[in-house]
Formats: sequence, structure tokens, C-alpha cells
Amino acid sequence: MTIIRQGSLFALQDLYELEPTHRFEAVFSTIEVDPILAVVSKKTLYGAPVQLNYAAMIYSLTARILERIPTIKDLIKRLKNDYMFRLDCGFLLSDAIPSEASYSRMLTKLEESDVLERVQETQILQAIIEGFVMDDTIAIDATHIEARDQAPAKVEKALPLPVFANIHIGMIVMTQLTRH
Repeated sequence: MTIIRQGSLFALQDLYELEPTHRFEAVFSTIEVDPILAVVSKKTLYGAPVQLNYAAMIYSLTARILERIPTIKDLIKRLKNDYMFRLDCGFLLSDAIPSEASYSRMLTKLEESDVLERVQETQILQAIIEGFVMDDTIAIDATHIEARDQAPAKVEKALPLPVFANIHIGMIVMTQLTRH
């Protein structure tokens, strides 16, 4: 069963006021998933049959960000335990939940292509046409996303000299000044 989504943008405040189901629908309706599916889908009729719902996988990754689910492992756990979330992401009850490896392979394919940049450009052009973006200069800010792969660099501070060292150095300077 194919789900057809109509493309239109929405106000951010309206998005926050919606129920999760409606919020997902509002966001998913703006994502042009066909170019992404062309990259991740199986190219030939030969080989093992495709049993993954790639469109639902893409939508579930988007829902993961909206729901602040930190890892793919937690996303899979939520898909297994929450049937409404599963249906909201586009999985059918008969669909198997993809493994972490399946998500990893799909993300690798997406990273190796430029399809996400093209979809983003399409979204930006649509936002400009509909009047949501008024300027020709667009900046994308992702500062709210915390890095999870490295610890922050340690900054070593110079320790101040103990008080008696300062007195000792001062006495040496005073002694040298009085000799000259």
C-alpha cells in the first residue's frame, strides 16, 4: 500500500501545538521521499527479495529527531513497543522492524550520495516560493545537536605561583635593585 503525501510547508508554532501523530504528518508531508528511495532501493530484480519498508525507515529517522530519541537502538526499541508510533512512521503491522544493521546500511548509502543535499535544496526553494524565507541568504544552524563521538578537549590552566614563591621572587628583585 502506497501512502501519498501532499507537499506543503507549515508554521513552526503550529507544528508545536499539534499532537505527535499530526506533527509527524505535517513534517512527513513536506519531505520529498522519492529521490531518497531511488538511492536506497534495490536496483535489480535479481538477488534476495527486498523486505524492508525504506520509506518508513526514512520517516522513522525523521520522527527520531522530532521525538529526541538519542540512538538507532532506542528508535528500534520504540518501534517494537509503540504500535501507534510504528504506524505513524509508515510501517504496517505486517512489516518487520529493521535491524540496526539495516539502518546503518541505509545511512551509509545516503552518506555516499548527494541526495539529501538535493532534497534540502528543493525544500529551501519551496520555502522561498511559498514566502516562508524572504532572503537569498540562508544559513543552517545545528548548534543544538550535541556531539557524541568525542569528549571535549581539556584546557589546561596555568597554576598561580604560591604566595611564598611570589615573596621570594620579590625579595630577589629587591635585593638586585638595591645592589645596583
